[in-house]
Amino acid sequence: MSNILKISFAVVIAVTLVACGADAKDKKGGVGDLKVKLEKLKKEKSSLDADIRKLEDEIVKADPTAAQQVKKLVSVDTLRIQDFVHYIELQGKIGTDGVAYVSPTGQGGLVKAIYVKTGQKVSKGQVVVKLDDAIARQGVVAAQQGVVGAQQQAGQIKARLDQAQTIYTKYQNLWSQGIGAEIQVINAKADVDALAAQLRAAQAQVGSAQASVRIAQEQVNMSNVTAGTSGVVDQVNVRVGEFFSGMSPDRKPQIMIVSSVGLKAEVPVPDNYVSKVKKGDKVEVVVAETGKPPFQSTISVVGASIDPTTRSFMVEAKLSADPLLKPNQTAVMRILDYEAKAAVSVPVNVVQTDEKGKYVYVMEKAGDKMIARKKQVTVGEAYNGLIEIKSGLTGGELIITEGYQTVYDGQSVTTN
Repeated sequence: MSNILKISFAVVIAVTLVACGADAKDKKGGVGDLKVKLEKLKKEKSSLDADIRKLEDEIVKADPTAAQQVKKLVSVDTLRIQDFVHYIELQGKIGTDGVAYVSPTGQGGLVKAIYVKTGQKVSKGQVVVKLDDAIARQGVVAAQQGVVGAQQQAGQIKARLDQAQTIYTKYQNLWSQGIGAEIQVINAKADVDALAAQLRAAQAQVGSAQASVRIAQEQVNMSNVTAGTSGVVDQVNVRVGEFFSGMSPDRKPQIMIVSSVGLKAEVPVPDNYVSKVKKGDKVEVVVAETGKPPFQSTISVVGASIDPTTRSFMVEAKLSADPLLKPNQTAVMRILDYEAKAAVSVPVNVVQTDEKGKYVYVMEKAGDKMIARKKQVTVGEAYNGLIEIKSGLTGGELIITEGYQTVYDGQSVTTN
């Protein structure tokens, strides 16, 4: 019984594999059949077009009044020579180099007063926050008292030095006259030297005490937190009595100032454009919220690395100051990556394809009538509904813009 089950299972697997193989072949054969059918229909269409043209010619010869009836109504436009441009359009944002986070010069402290509010304009160096400076001011007073004490001590030593200098001079004069003892001169000179050394030390102490005053005063000045740049206060995330260090415990700026100087458009560019985008390329920056025409600029920065996650590199273009431009606004950057001077371009939709390639229909004069003429063309870049024609048209032709789907080469056409 077990052998029968094994054989049955093997047969099922074999049938399944054969069926799957048949399905794969059927699918592959189906695609091939469709391609053959498509080519057959194309040939039939060409044959039908030729038959239609032949019949229409015979009708016109047999009945000249029927010529007007077989004419196809179309719309045309004169091809003009003009510059053709192609842009890479990418979405990014408005950035700025003028964002400043206000922070204290020292380690920070408790907020005693806040002098600004959101939306207020400030100037560089303007005091925006006052920190508690009570301890710092006490330090200034103590340092100043130290200066007074050192100066008094130096003054006392100076007075003693002057006195010792007088005594030394007197003994020296007497000794030069042979009066007195030499030891008196030597002792008086030693007193002068000792007091002079003490005075120098005292004067150094005065200087050190004065330096302490300056340091203490700097500590007081650090309680005045100033703006590092001119601009508009964008955020105030601190209150009186709270500790101010520049960043809140959740790592958010406590006071942020945004300047309109240094505005720029920033966009990530897919890495497949790495060879097409370079510094100095012309760009148009569209910010829909402003309601203004595109801002003209050039690429000022091209990122040197590819982001491994997004597979893109950053591109920046500087923008002039404008009150309607704000950091983090959505912006569309159009990067000019192709430009052709004095080119021929046509609407994209009028370009059709057959087994020979791309073609369009133009209207030409043939004897006393106008006919549709099929023109094989070589196309280039396409942008904004237009496609560049590299060969096949020279400009000045009457391109058929409506009715081109149903006309054939040589068919009589009219525009009214």
